[in-house]
Formats: sequence, structure tokens, C-alpha cells
Amino acid sequence: MNKPVVRKLRCAVYTRKSSEEGLEQEFNSLHAQREACESYIASQRSEGWVLVRDQYDDGGVSGGTLERPGLKRLLADIEDGLVDVVVVYKIDRLSRSLMDFSKLVEVFDRNGVTFVSVTQSFNTTTSMGRLTLNILLSFAQFEREVTAERIRDKVRASRMKGMWMGGCPPLGYEVKARKLIENPGDAAHVRWVFARFIEIGSGTVLARELAERGVTTSRGHRIDKKFIYRMLNNRVYIGEAVHKGTSYLGEHAAIIEIETWDKVHTILTESPRKRAARTRADTPALLRGLLYGPDGAAFSPTHTRKGGRLYRYYVSQTVLKHGARSCPVGRVPAGEIEAAVIDQLRAVFRQPEIVAGTWKGACARDADISEADSREALVRLDPLWDELFPAEQARIVALLVERVEIGTDGLNVRLRTDGLAGLAREMSPEAGAAA
Repeated sequence: MNKPVVRKLRCAVYTRKSSEEGLEQEFNSLHAQREACESYIASQRSEGWVLVRDQYDDGGVSGGTLERPGLKRLLADIEDGLVDVVVVYKIDRLSRSLMDFSKLVEVFDRNGVTFVSVTQSFNTTTSMGRLTLNILLSFAQFEREVTAERIRDKVRASRMKGMWMGGCPPLGYEVKARKLIENPGDAAHVRWVFARFIEIGSGTVLARELAERGVTTSRGHRIDKKFIYRMLNNRVYIGEAVHKGTSYLGEHAAIIEIETWDKVHTILTESPRKRAARTRADTPALLRGLLYGPDGAAFSPTHTRKGGRLYRYYVSQTVLKHGARSCPVGRVPAGEIEAAVIDQLRAVFRQPEIVAGTWKGACARDADISEADSREALVRLDPLWDELFPAEQARIVALLVERVEIGTDGLNVRLRTDGLAGLAREMSPEAGAAA
């Protein structure tokens, strides 16, 4: 009598561990799960069960998500018809979420795959097996939610005591023995950021100055404006621990004094637009809106401080957008370029043909002004220039200059004829007497 042919069932073992702790050991939890599952499959050899040698393991991955590399490979092989039975040590190794597990069961049913738990023996193809499965999953999800609540309560209680609960430490600190300890080098940068912000009130300018100083985050990334404002609002720097918006006295030492913190936040309460306007007003820029490069792009004023000294520059918009090598003239010292323009203006005042042109322009608006008055007005401006306030100097330059073009071969200053005429009327003896 011939024995009945037993159909072979290809069995895939899936293992998972939520944390990475212990995975480096020679025999860890994943190995223990696999060994138990393989033994169970071997006991069912008479039923035609054979082990699939591909390993589907997820170490250090939570069961609350389906985004797991090993699980994804298993599902892909199921869809390709390479697996008949999925074997796990316990149900919660496959999933702790009832909703996620229902999705997995749909995939199993669609492909005729049976699910088996070694320690909770049942078969998902029967109604009793499904009922048992749903009951066990409900308890697994309940256990997961209770565990999450317990962890949240522990974190809250620890934060109320001022303890550091992990994560990336703020710039200026490092973690030793699970506590925040001041890093002297980075802490000096943090103090400078707070002090400098009180001086200029601009995160944009501050980010640029930090880049010029070569200061980066603890991970070596560039410090941008967003990072600076997060730093300025981080109460860790005044020795506090924050949880869910509530501050508690921290175990760590403060880097920033409360007086400095209050000054910074007084500035932060102002409108960013007002702070930007004040920053621009505090930094004199004689050629603002007048200076252009060889590619036609405008130059913007900027500045930095080193060793307590202020250094001013004009930077091409092309360089700001595309990098340092995108323009042959990318950045020029503000003092040098402004002095060169002023020297050209003073030379212009002394040229007879310019004086004659100025007189003609002035006559077009005021027939009573004479050529001698125009000449005297421009001559009087030369010795007075250095006595004028920066704002007045900038006003006169804007009145006289239409455009300053800078190239690799020098400067080209375009003058406003109508501006010369207006200035001549302002500097005339009659205007002085009327004032």
C-alpha cells in the first residue's frame, strides 16, 4: 500500500527585539527565538514542514510599526509565493498593534499563508484561532500602551527633579555619567552668541559671523539662523530642565546668567522687522544700493567683529547665492571702496567742466543761481566733508551718485547731474543765510 504524499510547507522564521541592548552578544535574544522556532518546525516534519533558510530578523526595532527591514523582506517573499507558514516565538514579536496585525493577516490570507506562534499554539485558518489571536493581540497592545504611559510618567518625574533624560546635548554641554557637564570650548561660543546678539539683535548677521569664525554645532554642521534662535530660547542654558513647556530647576550648571537671558528676550519680544531695520541703521554703509559688480549684480553691505574691532565689507549677491568663485570680484573692504568713491567725488568738484555742467543743471531749475555760486558751493563741500555725520555723508553720496561699478580693472562712478545742481543750491551762500 502506497503512503499518501505529504505536501511540503515552506516555513519562514521571523524574530524581533525592540532594543539593541545585548545584540552584540554571541548568543542573543534573536538567536534564542530562532532556535525555538526551528525546533518546532523540526517537530512538524511529518506534516511536511521544511525550514526556509532565509533569515528575517529585526534587531532594535519597535513592534509598534510595520516599517521594519526584515518584515518587509518577509512580506515581499510571501507575495512572491515563497513562503507557506510564518513561525514566530510569540505573537508580539510580529506586531504589538491590533490594527497592524489585521493588515498582516490580510496579506497572509490573500496568499494562503498560515501563521503559527510557538508558545501560543493556534492556527489562523480557523475561527477559534482568529478569536484567540485577537484576544492575545488586545492584551499585547494594552501592555504596550501601559508601558508607554509608564515611560512617560518616569520621564516627567525625572525632569521635575532636573535630571537629563538623554538625547543630543545642547551646544556647550556634554554628557558624562548621564548628566550634563559644561564643555568649556563650546560654552565660550554660547556665551559669545548671547552677548553678540544683545549688541546686534540679528540672527542672520550672527549666523554669518559664526561661519566666518568657523564655529559649528557639536556634530560639525553649519550654524544657521534657525539654530541660533533655538539656542537663544533654550532654558537649559540658565540651568533649567523643561518638560511639556514647564521649567524645573536642573541638576546641571548654568552657562548663561539670568541678566543676560532677560536682555536677550527683551530684544526677542520686538518685531524681527524692527530689529533688522535697527541693525541696518547701526551699521553705516555709504554705498548701500549704489555698488554693482562686473556681472551687474548688486553688492550688499555686511560686517563682522574680530578682537573687538568692526570690519565692514560689501559682498556680491552672486557670491551670496552661488558661492565664492561665482564672481571675479566677490567681496571688497567697505572702507577702501568708500574712500575711493569719495576721492573721485572730490576730484570732480575741482574740475571746471563739471562745475559748468552743474551750473547749467542748476539754471534749469533756478535761473538766479550763477556759475560762481555753483563753483563756490562745490568748493565749500570739500573741506566740510570730514565734519559731516555718516548719515549726512550717505545722503549726499546718494544725491550725487547714480551708480558705482566695480571691476577687476577699477571703478566707474556715474554722477547725477540733477543731484549736483540740487547740492549746489543747498551749499550756496543764499541757502546758508536763509538757514
